[in-house]
Amino acid sequence: MTAAPRLGVVLVNWRRAADTLECLESLLRSDIPLRIVVVDNASGDGSVETIQRWGTGDEAATVADPAMAELSTRPYAGPRSVRLINAADTATAVPDDTPVTVIDAGGNRGFAGGNNLGLAFLLRSPAIDYVWLLNNDTVVEPEAAHALVARMDATYNIGMCGTVVRYYFRPDVVQALNGHRFRPWAGTSRGIGSGALARTPFDPAQVARETDFVLGASLAVSRRFIETIGPMHEAYFLYFEEVDWAYRNAGRFAIAFAHGAVVYHKEGGSIGSSGAKGRRSELSDYYLARSRLAFFRRRAPLLLPWHVLLTMGLIGRRLLRLQPKKALVIARALLGLRYGPKPRG
Repeated sequence: MTAAPRLGVVLVNWRRAADTLECLESLLRSDIPLRIVVVDNASGDGSVETIQRWGTGDEAATVADPAMAELSTRPYAGPRSVRLINAADTATAVPDDTPVTVIDAGGNRGFAGGNNLGLAFLLRSPAIDYVWLLNNDTVVEPEAAHALVARMDATYNIGMCGTVVRYYFRPDVVQALNGHRFRPWAGTSRGIGSGALARTPFDPAQVARETDFVLGASLAVSRRFIETIGPMHEAYFLYFEEVDWAYRNAGRFAIAFAHGAVVYHKEGGSIGSSGAKGRRSELSDYYLARSRLAFFRRRAPLLLPWHVLLTMGLIGRRLLRLQPKKALVIARALLGLRYGPKPRG
C-alpha cells in the first residue's frame, strides 16, 4: 500500500488554463505523491472544461517556452483523472485518490479566498501535514516537493516555508530566495537574492533568518500553523496576504527555507502584476494600492497617515508620467471605491 500524501497543493486559476495545465504536468512528475487542488475563481472562459478534458486525455498541455519543456512534457504514464466539486461541497467532501480535484468556486474569491477554499478542503484529509500554495503560472522541478517536505519535517515548530523561485522565461535568474524583506515605512519589499544568477552562492540559514515573509507564489504552510493562526485574510483580494500572515504569526511559528526546491515563475500572468518598472497593469496598480492601505489600517495604523500621503504622491507620479488611467484607479483605491464605476441597470 502506498502511503497517503502528506503534502497538498493548491493552484488558483483565473482564465489561465494553459498555465495551470503546464503546472499540473510538472507537479505530477514530482518524486513524492501529492494531493492537488485547482480552485477556479469563476473564470467563465471554459477553464474548468479544459482541465477536465486534459484529465481524460482529450486536451494536451502546452509549454509557454520550449526551453522549459523538460519539466512538463516527458511521457507520463500515471493517472491524471480530474474530480470536479462545487464550493458548497467542500464542507463535507473529503480528498480521495483522484490525482487532481477542481473546485468550482462559484465566484471570484480573489487570491486569498481561492487559496483558503483549497486549504480547507485539503485539511479535511487527516494525512495532510503541509499545504503548498503555488501560483498557477509556475512549473516545479521533480525534486521540489520532496525537498519542501524534508525541510519542513526537519524544522522545529514549522509554520511557513518557501523555495527558490526563478523566472520562467529567464531560468538562470532568481526572482526570490524564499521570500522578501519588508520595509514598513515604504510599504514595499524586495525579494531576497532578486536578480542574482542562479549559480550565485548563498547561505540557506541566513536567507531564512532574513525572510520577513515568504513569497506567495510558492508558499507552504503547516497544519498547525493554519489551525493556530488561521487562513489568509480575504479582505485583501490581491496582494499583502502573505505579509499579513507573517505579521499575524509574529514569531510564533518558524519560517524555513527549502533551498533544494526550485520553482519557475512566469510572474503576473493573470492581472499583469509585473515587477518591471512601468509594466504594471491598471488592475494591478489598483489592488496593490488598495491592499497596502488595508494592511496598514489593520496591522500598523500609526503608519496609515504616512501611507495615505505616499499614495497621493503615487497618483501625482502617474500623472507626471502621462498615465491618467493609472492615476485614476489609484485614486479610487485611496477613496475606498471600486476598481471601476458600478455598472448601471
